[in-house]
Amino acid sequence: MYAGNIPIYKTESRSRNEQGMDPITRQVGQHIEMEPEWEAAFTLQMKLTHVISMMQDWCASDEKVLIEAYKKCLAVLMQCHGGYTDGEQPITLSICGHSVETIRYCVSQEKVSIHLPVSRLLAGLHVLLSKSEVAYKFPELLPLSELSPPMLIEHPLRCLVLCAQVHAGMWRRNGFSLVNQIYYYHNVKCRREMFDKDVVMLQTGVSMMDPNHFLMIMLSRFELYQIFSTPDYGKRFSSEITHKDVVQQNNTLIEEMLYLIIMLVGERFSPGVGQVNATDEIKREIIHQLSIKPMAHSELVKSLPEDENKETGMESVIEAVAHFKKPGLTGRGMYELKPECAKEFNLYFYHFSRAEQSKAEEAQRKLKRQNREDTALPPPVLPPFCPLFASLVNILQSDVMLCIMGTILQWAVEHNGYAWSESMLQRVLHLIGMALQEEKQHLENVTEEHVVTFTFTQKISKPGEAPKNSPSILAMLETLQNAPYLEVHKDMIRWILKTFNAVKKMRESSPTSPVAETEGTIMEESSRDKDKAERKRKAEIARLRREKIMAQMSEMQRHFIDENKELFQQTLELDASTSAVLDHSPVASDMTLTALGPAQTQVPEQRQFVTCILCQEEQEVKVESRAMVLAAFVQRSTVLSKNRSKFIQDPEKYDPLFMHPDLSCGTHTSSCGHIMHAHCWQRYFDSVQAKEQRRQQRLRLHTSYDVENGEFLCPLCECLSNTVIPLLLPPRNIFNNRLNFSDQPNLTQWIRTISQQIKALQFLRKEESTPNNASTKNSENVDELQLPEGFRPDFRPKIPYSESIKEMLTTFGTATYKVGLKVHPNEEDPRVPIMCWGSCAYTIQSIERILSDEDKPLFGPLPCRLDDCLRSLTRFAAAHWTVASVSVVQGHFCKLFASLVPNDSHEELPCILDIDMFHLLVGLVLAFPALQCQDFSGISLGTGDLHIFHLVTMAHIIQILLTSCTEENGMDQENPPCEEESAVLALYKTLHQYTGSALKEIPSGWHLWRSVRAGIMPFLKCSALFFHYLNGVPSPPDIQVPGTSHFEHLCSYLSLPNNLICLFQENSEIMNSLIESWCRNSEVKRYLEGERDAIRYPRESNKLINLPEDYSSLINQASNFSCPKSGGDKSRAPTLCLVCGSLLCSQSYCCQTELEGEDVGACTAHTYSCGSGVGIFLRVRECQVLFLAGKTKGCFYSPPYLDDYGETDQGLRRGNPLHLCKERFKKIQKLWHQHSVTEEIGHAQEANQTLVGIDWQHL
Repeated sequence: MYAGNIPIYKTESRSRNEQGMDPITRQVGQHIEMEPEWEAAFTLQMKLTHVISMMQDWCASDEKVLIEAYKKCLAVLMQCHGGYTDGEQPITLSICGHSVETIRYCVSQEKVSIHLPVSRLLAGLHVLLSKSEVAYKFPELLPLSELSPPMLIEHPLRCLVLCAQVHAGMWRRNGFSLVNQIYYYHNVKCRREMFDKDVVMLQTGVSMMDPNHFLMIMLSRFELYQIFSTPDYGKRFSSEITHKDVVQQNNTLIEEMLYLIIMLVGERFSPGVGQVNATDEIKREIIHQLSIKPMAHSELVKSLPEDENKETGMESVIEAVAHFKKPGLTGRGMYELKPECAKEFNLYFYHFSRAEQSKAEEAQRKLKRQNREDTALPPPVLPPFCPLFASLVNILQSDVMLCIMGTILQWAVEHNGYAWSESMLQRVLHLIGMALQEEKQHLENVTEEHVVTFTFTQKISKPGEAPKNSPSILAMLETLQNAPYLEVHKDMIRWILKTFNAVKKMRESSPTSPVAETEGTIMEESSRDKDKAERKRKAEIARLRREKIMAQMSEMQRHFIDENKELFQQTLELDASTSAVLDHSPVASDMTLTALGPAQTQVPEQRQFVTCILCQEEQEVKVESRAMVLAAFVQRSTVLSKNRSKFIQDPEKYDPLFMHPDLSCGTHTSSCGHIMHAHCWQRYFDSVQAKEQRRQQRLRLHTSYDVENGEFLCPLCECLSNTVIPLLLPPRNIFNNRLNFSDQPNLTQWIRTISQQIKALQFLRKEESTPNNASTKNSENVDELQLPEGFRPDFRPKIPYSESIKEMLTTFGTATYKVGLKVHPNEEDPRVPIMCWGSCAYTIQSIERILSDEDKPLFGPLPCRLDDCLRSLTRFAAAHWTVASVSVVQGHFCKLFASLVPNDSHEELPCILDIDMFHLLVGLVLAFPALQCQDFSGISLGTGDLHIFHLVTMAHIIQILLTSCTEENGMDQENPPCEEESAVLALYKTLHQYTGSALKEIPSGWHLWRSVRAGIMPFLKCSALFFHYLNGVPSPPDIQVPGTSHFEHLCSYLSLPNNLICLFQENSEIMNSLIESWCRNSEVKRYLEGERDAIRYPRESNKLINLPEDYSSLINQASNFSCPKSGGDKSRAPTLCLVCGSLLCSQSYCCQTELEGEDVGACTAHTYSCGSGVGIFLRVRECQVLFLAGKTKGCFYSPPYLDDYGETDQGLRRGNPLHLCKERFKKIQKLWHQHSVTEEIGHAQEANQTLVGIDWQHL
């Protein structure tokens, strides 16, 4: 026994030394000069919290040890408090005929300490006496009769009064050290052995003494005794204007005192205090945390106290009180409180902070409103106290308590004369509710031989005695029920009165009498009827008021129309004309819609009105008006790339005219869709530049945008932008207004005509470049040159656009050229038009890929920003030739045309296998007007578009056939071949012949036709989007629905036959020679002989790498990764590129490389080689996704790995097993496909400025 007591003595010795540690005194005159040291005591407290808990559990394991420990602890406490009067004279307190002797002590004037380990240890042991029933088995062995309740409660009460005074703002001059101490006193890490034990010690003291005496001592310590003991003191006090701060302080102290009483009576969920077990305690904690808001598992764990094994016990009870809601694409898995647990909510739960209490109250009231219930938050039904604490409830019906309640209610009734607060009243109502619930439980559980001594209902029904004759508490509640200034509390008062009536009926009748229940029900029903009638009356008043307002508005509208008859008439006419246009539009009719060619569906031009987001002025889009622009972002992209190893060695000399089918690097344009006047945007951008220059002088930090590279944030949505796209009317409608003859040439005739025109242009250009000394000979050659009929190469068309629009055409063209080639801006460079066409083509291709990958229809409901961007970008690309040199654009057309129709002037052009046909189509169609504007022979622009499209389509079919996989797979059809299969087989034989039999043996016609259809679908979809936005022809309704491939509908919309091989048959004369010229190319022969590779069609969509299901696989992979430059040393921050799968040594000096004259980390360097400056990485040891864009932009993004609770674990702090969430990974992949990584970084950096200060280039 002696050896077993060693821990007790050691604990008591330590506790005695800590009792009253770091005492503080309130600063009154001036602020404290130096913050006192306070961390040591709390560090010690946190270290020993679990030791104390385990020691108490050890004591409880043996009854004798527990009794011995209790005696020793009590003895030590009595030694510590031997002179607890501190030499002060005793004073006598008297209220309502009750008197008690205590000491004169003011927390606001004397020394007070937060550290009371002996008192708290005794409180813990006292609860264990009750829990283990030792107090009832061996009362003679315990010194309970020797206990002095006033001594037990003194120091814990001082500590709680200190907290109340700090909250009331009385200790402001004591600095942050005190604020921090109060914070940790209530914090989840310390409260179990500090705050909670102080409450238990007060409960222990109250249960052993007269509650009236306790309340008077408490009033004295809170320094509120005079207010409640002196008649009309509150009224006199509030009338003194000079004491406004003191009035506020006293109100807060009264609120805190009432809150403490609620805690003492209501907090009975500790085993030993109330008749509950440990799981009930945890359940209650969880219920109240989830009452604030739904919480993730990690949030909930943090809010619960841990035991010595770092366990909270949550897992065993969470299913009983909450539903788990799985996470979506964002956010975390959340626990939501079960509706049936809401009735256990206590507004004054003692572990709530002020902010949490406010949020919980708001959330619960909102929930009740949604369920159409009263918004009252009555106290919950509580479990009974253990016998040792059973007398605690009497505090609610004590005379002093009733006096306090009555006084505060009196202040509320006569609300103008007294200084009181609604929070004070709300706490009194809550206490009254608790007392009624308590009496109700006593009556329900009473047995015949027992008499209920809890008679709260009787006491609140009695009026005050003479000479005051104050009304009863019940009468004052009925008065307050109708008070207009207490609308918020009416439901609670109503609930109290209902409960009072129910309890009164229970008391008047026996528990088994059904009559009482019936009468109570009738009473409730009558009360409910009154409520309904009141609500009905209010609803009727509101309805009449609404009708009155609507009548006034109608009258005002009529008055306005009368005054503005002319304007209204114009509006009616405009509406009528618009409806007429809509009625006769091709969308509404059954006619076939055709997007291009002479048979193109003519759509009436709609007037377009837009509003500037900066000046709010509305303007119609016209060719001669001021330019309107869309904020846009141009970036280089490798999202569609099939060859990431290809680099532009010398951007200044690089010719981007022909895009390789591997799409190694394209230029993508996106927009947020917000519109501005060009001059408004220019002013805005100038102000951003000026602000940035001033900011750089003050702070040498990065921002989320780089003004030197032309970047800015959209003024409305703060989306990252670096240029603007002008809004234009359909350009083809402007330039295609010339008289067109009905006799249009076929493809063969058109190719010959164009070839003659090109030859004439090349001859003239050659002549212009010849020196003057050979002019005589040249003039003879000019005479010999026969210009094609109607061709006027000297004609220069008039450009209809306003100067403002021309300037914006040049601005966007130059920005695309600068970003796409990574060169300095030069609007005169002949490559500017090529980059504009390329950006248009690449953006359309990326949109088509996204729609196909998501199985969405081509012309389904696109987001507005995407639709506006594609329309504006296509129209811009079609109009840009007007601000470029006509001869330069003609030269581009000649070279592009020569790749399909060879001529002697252009040799060394790429072979048909090395040209992306959609980029070629866009370039030819958009460059053609520069040639066609000089042709007066009557050939229409639409005819040229159609023949170019047919020619490129046939070239693409040859591409597909040359590169198609020809292995037989046993899936041939037994049916006789259809027309398409026979035709494609004949075409393949022709190819076989022209390639010198180098083509593999002829597969089946069915297999070939299937390859052609599948391979050409992406091209047809891109072409449909391109011509839809170029010519403004609505899409057929059949293509707007998901499901089938829509091959036939696309062919119809694009003026193609369903059997595409018919194009070759109809133009066999010229196509045979063209096919022969394409197949004779040496690169085609090399491919067929297996000496080189070529892209096959359809191109597969690029995807991010496949990640393992279990995150531990990635950790194992990273643990084996060594830094490539450190001689086998392990990398400290292994980082996985999600685009290509490379493991990099990030955030390390060893792997830094030089990029554009600056040292950068491995990840930044990799983004330039893998993603044209944009990268997506997974930091394996931190489980964190990293987005990078350029050298100065980056952000961290939520990883796709979640634990079983639907939460990420960035930093791997919690250590739960992680598994891949495919939906989240798809979201990251979608951001990459949509080119939204840079935009995401911009938004993240704007939302969190600390991200801006990170040196991303070193990662």
